[in-house]
Amino acid sequence: MSNIDYVITARRIKNNQFDSEPGPVRYLRVPRRASIPTPEHQTKGRGDLAKWVQEVRDLSDKCINPNSISPKGDVLIFLHGYNNDLKIIMERQRQLAKDLKAEGWEGVVIGFDWPSHDSTLNYLEDRSDAAEVALQLVAKGIKVLADGQGAGCEANIHLIGHSTGAYVIMEAFSQAEKDGDLYKSDWRVGQTVFIGGDVSSKSLSRDSQWAKPMFHRIMRLTNYSNPFDSVLGISNAKRLGVSARAGRVGLPKDAHDKAVNVQCGDYFQSLDPDKSTYFGTFNHSWHIGNRVFARDLAMTLEGAIDRNALPTRIHTNNQLILQDKPRPKYMQKWGISERS
Repeated sequence: MSNIDYVITARRIKNNQFDSEPGPVRYLRVPRRASIPTPEHQTKGRGDLAKWVQEVRDLSDKCINPNSISPKGDVLIFLHGYNNDLKIIMERQRQLAKDLKAEGWEGVVIGFDWPSHDSTLNYLEDRSDAAEVALQLVAKGIKVLADGQGAGCEANIHLIGHSTGAYVIMEAFSQAEKDGDLYKSDWRVGQTVFIGGDVSSKSLSRDSQWAKPMFHRIMRLTNYSNPFDSVLGISNAKRLGVSARAGRVGLPKDAHDKAVNVQCGDYFQSLDPDKSTYFGTFNHSWHIGNRVFARDLAMTLEGAIDRNALPTRIHTNNQLILQDKPRPKYMQKWGISERS
């Protein structure tokens, strides 16, 4: 199945193609040769859906990472932001998987595709769609993960949200608290990551009621911030400057103990867009296609090194600053995956 990309989509089908309006959740096997997902890629019936889930679990179980603390494999679910079309969404998912693989992370990258218009004029409408889609992520995404863990699936599930994808993640955890069966069940998410996160910085404080359900269920939140992110500057301007974005200014001073901020501005300034791989607006979307970011992310997902000790981060002025440094030389000899 190495020639397949796995995607969960919440788009409506119209005229035999996915459009930019919400629809029922579908599970897709997208051939690597296909530039965009189409309805013909969806599973056929409950039996095929169960097979889709098992394929993902089997792939993750086969990808045992000697640098990871996960008992078996890892699954990373990627949630894109607004102003994304299907082509760029698939390009980012595939590039993210390629980058992580190149940096030594062994796992499966799945896309959670929610309806997002390709015009910034539709930005506010997209945020309304994001709230609706969060309900679907709970019912058809998080519940599937919870059922897998309850059945003895030991794969470690992680989430990464780009831009408004961070909003979808936070809202999904909030909605999960309101679901009686899910609230009572024993499920968790390993690492949650925001890149260019379009949520307010103050929403990630330790006393934020919106963030409380997320922090209850996750191991760690890593927020990658870039003060040169002009897209988030526009987002902030739409709110008259009263709600600074976490992806631009970082975490609040009273951030939750499970949250850590990685300031990327110094490193970002050293990058030449003409020599970089990226999809979309460079200052908002430079992460996917960048090997230094991928190296830091890989070690974050693995969880073997404390968040304050990753070699790709340097402490400066009470901040963690992204830097271009290699993994520890003898890391694979540390016996990280041994359980004795």
